[in-house]
Amino acid sequence: MSVPPPPAPSDPPARRTILGLGAVLVLAALAAYHNTFGVPFLFDDAPSIQDNPTIQHLGRIGDLLLPGAGYGITISGRPILNLSLALSYALSGYQVWGYHAVNLLIHVLAGLTLFGVVRRTLALGRVPALRPQAVPAAFVVALLWLLHPLQTEAVTYIIQRTESLMGLFYLLAFYGLLRAAAAPGARRWPGLTVAACLLGMGTKEVMATAPVLLFLFDRTFVAGSFAEAWRRRRGLHLALAATWLPLLGLVAGTGWNRGGTAGFNVGISPWAYWFTQFEAVVRYLRLAVWPHPLTFEYGTFWMGLADAAPYALVVLPLAAATLVALWRRPVAGFLGAWFFGILAPTSIVPGTIQMIVEHRMYLPLAAVLALLVGGAAARWGRAGLAAGLALAVAAGVLTEQRNRDYGSDLSLWADTVAKSPGSAIAQSGLGTALFVRGRMREALHHYLVSAATDPSGALIHFNLGLTLLQLNHLPGAAAQFQRSFQINPLQYLAHYQLGLVWLRTGRTADALAQFREALRTLPTMSDAQFECGAALVKLGRPAEAVPYYREALRLDPGSVDAECNLGVALFQLNQTAEAVECLERALRMDPNRAETHFNLGLALEQSGQDGPATEQYAAAVRLDPGYVGAQLNLGIALAKADHLAEARTHLERAVQLAPDLPATHCNLGIVLAQAGRWADAVAQYQEALRLNPNYVEAHYNFGNALLSLHRVPEARAQFEAALRLNPTFDPAREMLGHLQSPPDSF
Repeated sequence: MSVPPPPAPSDPPARRTILGLGAVLVLAALAAYHNTFGVPFLFDDAPSIQDNPTIQHLGRIGDLLLPGAGYGITISGRPILNLSLALSYALSGYQVWGYHAVNLLIHVLAGLTLFGVVRRTLALGRVPALRPQAVPAAFVVALLWLLHPLQTEAVTYIIQRTESLMGLFYLLAFYGLLRAAAAPGARRWPGLTVAACLLGMGTKEVMATAPVLLFLFDRTFVAGSFAEAWRRRRGLHLALAATWLPLLGLVAGTGWNRGGTAGFNVGISPWAYWFTQFEAVVRYLRLAVWPHPLTFEYGTFWMGLADAAPYALVVLPLAAATLVALWRRPVAGFLGAWFFGILAPTSIVPGTIQMIVEHRMYLPLAAVLALLVGGAAARWGRAGLAAGLALAVAAGVLTEQRNRDYGSDLSLWADTVAKSPGSAIAQSGLGTALFVRGRMREALHHYLVSAATDPSGALIHFNLGLTLLQLNHLPGAAAQFQRSFQINPLQYLAHYQLGLVWLRTGRTADALAQFREALRTLPTMSDAQFECGAALVKLGRPAEAVPYYREALRLDPGSVDAECNLGVALFQLNQTAEAVECLERALRMDPNRAETHFNLGLALEQSGQDGPATEQYAAAVRLDPGYVGAQLNLGIALAKADHLAEARTHLERAVQLAPDLPATHCNLGIVLAQAGRWADAVAQYQEALRLNPNYVEAHYNFGNALLSLHRVPEARAQFEAALRLNPTFDPAREMLGHLQSPPDSF
């Protein structure tokens, strides 16, 4: 059906009026969301923000634009979303206020853009009754949309910026089309339209519907017919359609199924998912009109035909009415197409986790509100718009109250469990909130309920494993981590945590295999790189450990542990000079680590720098007087420098700290012997040999002490014992040779 062209636009309203109303929109949004800035990271925020090293470096564009390829996390295949997170990180690091500030800015800009789109659309005259009220009607629509409580999740839940940012680009594309149509010769507006569409494709896959709806919008409100829209703006619409190509590449990069979480190849019957969406759409419509109760997480559920039928009796007639209206009443038809079209990708493509998600209504809500406000304004004029303003104020109050539920993860998940106790994700979320507060037994209860509700939830089993690990139930923890990555092989954190379990149980080789599995999925996981290096050192393979430590440092240049361990591995490989450099860098980063001072002392001593080595041992002892190795090595170093009294003090302290360590007794014996306290030295050597009868050096030094006490036969026996244990120990051989010589030559 052909639609007649619109009448000429009415005179533009005063610029001051537009700016004033825009300022009101901004202030209203700030008032409604003033308590959002302290809301903590929640749920999917952790893997997408806190465990996402790519956002820490704005200069690494390649890493930023290829985030989480193949993973089932929110940033997967969404480079523009990831870039926006990097901007937030540059603003505030991991302090949440910077992320909330950007989220609110995005929402405000989207609201202002919606104001412009609705105002300019109504000014075209396709709805004659609203043309004189274009500005106030657009203002009321935008205000209600900005303040509606249903929007809270997309604004306050940080990672759901993906919805609001995509929504901003979506609306900017429509604004650009309107401006391009009003100024056919200007190139910047078609450029804005295509750029916004392209950026939206890199933010969320729902943007795929934009080129279709833009063409329908052009036909309905601007050109008057499909043929005329094609004739006037063929190039623009072809360019918009071309933005599907990079989107296809991004979707392919996630395995066509977002890491197994959404797609037609995730092992879920499409019909089982589609039936759930009838209830979802009905719930969305009800919440648009009556936003209570709002629920953060509805859980995973499946429906059959009989279950879905009552909801389908509402949805299918509305969908059919939309199709009819597209032909007979294009304006109403477009609003219906906007609602159903934007929901279509998430309603059609099966998902494994969430059936109903309130943030999906971010853009579709605009169509519902436009229809309601437009109808009220057309029927009751200013009174209808005044009622809309009153509702907007009430909506703002409800939004402010809803943000209080988000005030902590514990309050949000407790609210969600109360409203949706059958949600495995909600039970797991409450378990996590309790877990981080150290309430392990309570956390375990909710995780067990969650696992019983949804045994196929990989993340649930992972969380259950973490809790059992904290309760020191290592076999149970290992079983849960294994179950987690059996369900989802991309659950790299489960591999990593299982590796830590194996380390605690002495299975170092098995731990190494798990850390490598984690890296196979996420090579940028610096902790796994570090643990691979540590496991290889423990297995006596320091040469293989070095590349892992170097990569851990590349990913996290501020890691003192990685710098220090790299230095130790290089020391073991006799690459002393580089070992010293690494350990000195580690000390510059954290000068208060006794272990680093001790290891630097070892490296300096190996390189022949006895004085600086002694200083490092002394620093280690000052920082940690209970550090046995530092006390022992400082005592030995001081003895070498003939500071016998100080040496004895530190060696006696080492004996007190580690009475079962043979080396402490042997070295104390050496210092006592140097001071001429032979009997005391003998007692220390005897204790060392009691603890370790195969201690070659103790036998040798014991022999020397006995010889000084003129107990020659006993001394000979000690030298012979040393040689039996180590036939190449020449000092003992030499002493036996002296004992066999005539007395005057001895």
